[in-house]
Amino acid sequence: MPGPLEGYRVLEMSQIVTGPLAAMLLADQGAEVIKVEPILGGDPTRLGAYMRGGVATLFANNNRGKRSLAIDLQTEEGCRAVLELAARSDVVLQNFRPGACDRLGVGYEDVRAVNPDVVYVSISGYGPTGPYADRPVLDPVIQGIAGVVSRQVNPEIPFPDLVRNIIADKSTALTAAQAITAALLVRERGGGGQHIQLAMLDALLYFFWPDGMMDVTYVGDDVGPGITLAELYRLTECLDGKIVYFAASNRHLRGLYRSAGHPEWCDDVRVTRDALVTSPEDVELLGSMLAAAFAEMTVADALADLVAEDVPAGPILDTEQVFTDPQVVHNETLVTWEHPELGLVRQPRPAARFSAGETPLPRTIPHLGEHNDEILTELGHDGETIAAMRDKGVIL
Repeated sequence: MPGPLEGYRVLEMSQIVTGPLAAMLLADQGAEVIKVEPILGGDPTRLGAYMRGGVATLFANNNRGKRSLAIDLQTEEGCRAVLELAARSDVVLQNFRPGACDRLGVGYEDVRAVNPDVVYVSISGYGPTGPYADRPVLDPVIQGIAGVVSRQVNPEIPFPDLVRNIIADKSTALTAAQAITAALLVRERGGGGQHIQLAMLDALLYFFWPDGMMDVTYVGDDVGPGITLAELYRLTECLDGKIVYFAASNRHLRGLYRSAGHPEWCDDVRVTRDALVTSPEDVELLGSMLAAAFAEMTVADALADLVAEDVPAGPILDTEQVFTDPQVVHNETLVTWEHPELGLVRQPRPAARFSAGETPLPRTIPHLGEHNDEILTELGHDGETIAAMRDKGVIL
């Protein structure tokens, strides 16, 4: 089955993660994605940790299923060729600093002049204007400003830490992909194209807010007491490893108490869900008592009892164990495929499963400028013209 976005063309002028991951998600769902890269080095993530065949894994994990056009946008010919592509595209996506694409001649107004119905997406760190607009930015900086780091505290090790994956980049990419499909739906209904402005700061705050800022959602002094999820989360030590569980209801709590070997706690009104929400002292005391109980159990026994009691619980798997976890295997979440130069590649398949049929995983990762001749030929350039562009350094 072709993907649900089959027939849509995306022109991606972006690098690192926010734009590339958003475009890859669209490629995974069937869109044609052409990635525009500078001729010197291309996307910076091409080089880095865990390389093989001249390509680092961070690039591979954000750019499968695309074609690469390596072209110098600072030349008149390069800019003209990209505008020709933009004229034929449904979506143009860029994540450069505000104003950079305008200066190059491929900003929203430039593209709209050749394609009035385009969906043009501008991703930036802080937004197009404001006191931080011109600052360079990467994921951990946004985590800090959005308040994520200050809430990333284990009460047992009371100092803040970063979320040790690029949560700001990835939440922005998912937001961009959803906004693009929404804008395409508007266009299909006759609403025309539009310019979508997306700031990483805004995307992360939106993503973080439901639980991360639950205690500051209601404004004023007349708000009942409570405990944030961040304060409740714990890893639990067993005799031979760690587990994680979370009891979100009284039914879960009763199952937890029985699993810990203390069914008598089920009748104690001090450790019901409502009582615990308003009593941090009892939460701390209960936590220490539960920790002591599970410290006498093996991981296998603890999980068996928790699962039998229908309490959400699971092991803390290391990387290699994830690959063989029974549910991951059953879901066929991970796919291993052969790239002609990069060798065996292991990646997750698209998470969304469509009832109309399985969307095939794109099994390509482009080398820099791999599709230059192919793309320019599609634009109507003959071999002589393409060779001249290469000789002049317009393309790789």
